[in-house]
Amino acid sequence: MAIIGKIRSMRYLLVGITGLALLTFILTGLFDKIGSSVDRGTLGTIDGNEVDTAIYNAKMNQFEYSDRQQFQQQQREYTEKDQEQSADKAWSATVDEIILKREYEALGLAVSEKEFTSFLYGEEGFTLLPEIQQAFTDPATGQFNAAQLEKYVQDQEKSSDPTAIENWKKTKEAIRIQRMQEKYFQYLGQGSYVTKLEAKNEYLAKNESKSISFVMGAYRDITDDQMKISDKEVRAFYEKNKDKPKYQVMAGRDVKYFDVTILPSKKDSSVFNKELSVVKKAFATSTNDSVFILENSEVPFSRAYPSGSALTLRPEGDPKARPDLTYPAAMDTVFKSAAIGQLVGPYDDKGKTRLAKVVGFNSTVMKVRHILISAQKGDTKKIASAKKLADSLVKVVNKTNFEEFVKKYSEDPGSKDKGGVYEDFMDYEMVTPFSDFAKEKPVGTIGVVQTDFGFHIMEVLDRKNDVKFPIVALIQKTLLASEDTKIKLKDKAYSLLSKIDRELSKKEDITDKIILFDTIARREGFYSRPLRMFDESPRVQGFTTKMAAQSILELAYNDEAEVGDLCSSPIQDDNRLIIAIVSSIREKGAPALVDTYERMRTDALNEKKANSILKKIGSVTNLEVLAKKLKTDVKQAEVTFASPSIQGGGYEPEVIGALFSGKVKDKRSSKPTVGQSGVYVIRVNKTVKAPAAKNYDAEKMQMLSQIKAGIANSSRQALQKKLNVMDNRALLEAGIVR
Repeated sequence: MAIIGKIRSMRYLLVGITGLALLTFILTGLFDKIGSSVDRGTLGTIDGNEVDTAIYNAKMNQFEYSDRQQFQQQQREYTEKDQEQSADKAWSATVDEIILKREYEALGLAVSEKEFTSFLYGEEGFTLLPEIQQAFTDPATGQFNAAQLEKYVQDQEKSSDPTAIENWKKTKEAIRIQRMQEKYFQYLGQGSYVTKLEAKNEYLAKNESKSISFVMGAYRDITDDQMKISDKEVRAFYEKNKDKPKYQVMAGRDVKYFDVTILPSKKDSSVFNKELSVVKKAFATSTNDSVFILENSEVPFSRAYPSGSALTLRPEGDPKARPDLTYPAAMDTVFKSAAIGQLVGPYDDKGKTRLAKVVGFNSTVMKVRHILISAQKGDTKKIASAKKLADSLVKVVNKTNFEEFVKKYSEDPGSKDKGGVYEDFMDYEMVTPFSDFAKEKPVGTIGVVQTDFGFHIMEVLDRKNDVKFPIVALIQKTLLASEDTKIKLKDKAYSLLSKIDRELSKKEDITDKIILFDTIARREGFYSRPLRMFDESPRVQGFTTKMAAQSILELAYNDEAEVGDLCSSPIQDDNRLIIAIVSSIREKGAPALVDTYERMRTDALNEKKANSILKKIGSVTNLEVLAKKLKTDVKQAEVTFASPSIQGGGYEPEVIGALFSGKVKDKRSSKPTVGQSGVYVIRVNKTVKAPAAKNYDAEKMQMLSQIKAGIANSSRQALQKKLNVMDNRALLEAGIVR
């Protein structure tokens, strides 16, 4: 195969080298396009310095291009959400490049030309990068062809094309950075160690156990009616405990919000049902379903069937069903026993109202296996090389070696791990040439089929005619709120917002304001939800529209934002209206009372409950007597230090720690111990010592392996924390400059 064909195929394969689609430099000039989408402000800062927009945009182009290509190859839609994920990967890569460069310079790290060449070719102890190995594998032998790679490198080095020269320069630098990063983390790994004592303690924690009996006075058994706590007590608890490490917070802002959902009224439902009744009557007598569906359905369903509007449905839950081509499983008998021409419905399908006319039944499912030689439509050179390879392979592939050829050559990620097999599919579920081959060729036939995805070497494995799936003409409608209903609900939301504003204006204390917001929401039949944002990377999750998310960010992060600020008007988010309040502006360290009131209240109440339980327990240590006194049972459990949970109790590291401290002897009961779920009195029935071990090498190796596996992530986090990395992208997109 020509070398240029190899290089073109690499645009999908070499993304994994650095996560930056390095070799797309070879193919396109995308990485030279550094157009900025930022008009003002900064994308973010590292150690107080602005992040270079050019670096970020170049990486954004790289990731978006490579991710789009990957999605296209996998026949998946590249959505706005996917684009955001590409942007996040670009940001991470940008931060990595900047902060790690400082580390390389401080340590004097470098990659020589000899080291680079060895890394590229997988020599001198380096493992060949799998993507390069796959891209430069000779299809005739199945072996890596170093000569092809060397020829490609020489062609780039000797090229007279300025663009090709610059692209190769950037590619080399990216691969060099890949090696530099590996070297840096290897150095950090060499500084990791586990002592013999640590390994021994790990062994004992996992292998020594205690069989216990216990009585627990659970906090949950004391209701709010039995144990009340005043605001004064909560504030006192806060002052006493706010500086404890477990209460420390990161800098950021919180918003609380609830939503008024825009739902259809009873009148809307009545009108909808009347209109649907008219449509149903007309659909039953329609002689042109295709035109009728176009005129009456929200979705102009169309598939490759003679009627121009029919499609095959599978019951919901069928593993082969497509999300939009199902019917409720409870209606399976109704559909499969329907007569041709019969109308089924209207019925509800995941919030949509559907009306189906049965026009036939699909009774055949097929099973094939294939080898895909990828060649996207329009790429004439790739198509020619792919056809040449497919034509050569089909001459030697057979039933015996088919799976082996799938592993070596197929570029279909959806079937490669399954031996290239697709089974129990119907003709409409695949592209037409693929389906026609599976449907028309005798079982056992092996041949080549071309589709928009490339060339398929196919073998027909089986066809079954013992199934029955309805072919239907389908009308879909959605019951929506009318404009009149929308106006009334908007008026309600505005009225409620005004009411909250009036009530909050009567309060001076910030904490009282936030509590009152929750109280009014609950009183009006709504549920107030918290939304937490962190200054290092403000993000808003859980909203359908970007405009709504940006409105929340603007409310929380505008220059004049204060705790207690309400949104100026209800925020529209698709079919709901959001009413929100800034509930916290946090500084790093001890929290303000308003930021932690509910947690402090819960902990203060639990402390009060614990004191009450301790008083009830008194000096009683006999578990059976104590169980009667607390109106509970004596429970049994097996515990280890490594898993600090008590079956029948809860997650109790302090209680387990006390048990294994050596202070509680076998056949003795512990003093009452306050835990997270209640107060425990525990009797150790038996301690099973860990078996004697010759050494603790296995534990040491496992612990060291875990440490090294987390070095890259933990060191990145430490560096970002040290350099105070601030991600302003979401704020900037919302028009907020920080």
